[in-house]
Amino acid sequence: MQVPPLRLGRVPVDPPVVLAPMAGITNSAYRQLCREQGAGLYVCEMITSRGIVERIPRTFSMLTFDPGEAVRSVQLYGVDAGVMARATTILCEEFGVGHVDLNFGCPVPKVTRRGGGGALPWKRDRLAAILTATVQAAEPYGVPVTMKTRIGIDTDHETFLDAGRIAQETGCAAIALHARTVKQSYGGQADWSRIAELVDAVDIPVLGNGDIWEAADALAMIEATGCAGVVIGRGCLGRPWLFRDLAAAFAGEPAPPLPNLGEVAAMVYRHAELLAELEGETHGLRDLRKHMAWYFKGFPVGGDVRRSLAMVSSLAELRVLLDGLDPSLPFPDAELGSPRGRQGSARDKVVLPFGWLDSDCLGDTDIADAESDVSGG
Repeated sequence: MQVPPLRLGRVPVDPPVVLAPMAGITNSAYRQLCREQGAGLYVCEMITSRGIVERIPRTFSMLTFDPGEAVRSVQLYGVDAGVMARATTILCEEFGVGHVDLNFGCPVPKVTRRGGGGALPWKRDRLAAILTATVQAAEPYGVPVTMKTRIGIDTDHETFLDAGRIAQETGCAAIALHARTVKQSYGGQADWSRIAELVDAVDIPVLGNGDIWEAADALAMIEATGCAGVVIGRGCLGRPWLFRDLAAAFAGEPAPPLPNLGEVAAMVYRHAELLAELEGETHGLRDLRKHMAWYFKGFPVGGDVRRSLAMVSSLAELRVLLDGLDPSLPFPDAELGSPRGRQGSARDKVVLPFGWLDSDCLGDTDIADAESDVSGG
C-alpha cells in the first residue's frame, strides 16, 4: 500500500503525516528530532492567540523554530474571531509561519468550562466566525489554515459533521478529527468509523487521529476510513523513530528494524543535545527528564538507573548513565501497539459554561475570558 502525498494549499506534506502539537513536548528540539526521522509536517506547541496579540513574552518565547523547518507550523487556540485574525497576521508577517492550525478539540476542563477547545464547535456561529476571520487573515500570505476537532462534546452532542461542513465553506485547507468525544478525553478507544463519516461528508482532506501506535495502525486507519493522512500525538512519545517507520510504510517499503537499547540511548542523547542548545544545558536536561520513562518503557534497565535518568542534570552525567546500558538489548516487543502518554477513563461529565447546551448558537455572548488562563496547555 502506497499513500499519496498531501497538499495543504501550497504546502506539500509528504508523507501525509503531521506531528500533533503537544504542550510541553513539541518544542523546536523535539520537532527537529522527529523531522530528522522522516518528512511530514511538525506543529509547534499550542499557542494562545491573545498572548500573541498582547505580545506576552512567554508566548513569544514558544515561537522558536530551527533553521531546518522549511514550513513553520503553529497551532492557535482562541475564542474571539478578531483576536484570532490579528494573531494570524502577526504569525505570518513577523514570524514567517507557513501553516496555521486551529484547536477546537482540547478536552481540558479549564478550557471547556469557559467554552473553548472541544466545547466551542457546539456554537456553530462562533466556529464559523473564527474560521472565516482566520482564513481571510492568512490568505494574503498564501498560508493554509486547518482545524482539529473531536467527534463532539459527548455522544448526545456531536459536532464533527457540522464542523467539517463549516471548515469547507469557510476555506479551510483540511480538517483533522480525533475520533473521541471531549467526554472520553484520552480514555477508551477511538472510533475510526466517525473519520470515515467525515471523509464522506466533505470534499476537503480529512486527517485521522487517535490510537495510532505503530506504522501499521496508520495504514489500517487510512484503509478503513479513506482519510488523506494521519496526525500523530501520543504514539511518538519516547519513539521519534515512528516517523521513520511511517515514511517507509507510506512509501510501500519494508519496515525498518526496531532500535536496540544502544540506538535508543543514542536518540536520547541527541534529544538532550537539541534541548541544551534550545534552553541551555540546565533547563534542557530538566526538560528531558519527563521523556525518560517513555524512551525506556519495557527495557530491563533497572530501578536505580531509571531513577538516575529521571534526575539527570548534565550532558556529562547523561553520557555516563547511557554508556552503562547494554546496547545489544533488543526492543521489547511487548510494548508494540501499547498506549503511551495520557490515558485514563472517560470523564463523568464535561465541564461547560452554564446553559452552554441550550442553543447551538452563541450570538453576541462574550467568552473572551476563555483564553485568560490558557497558554500553550
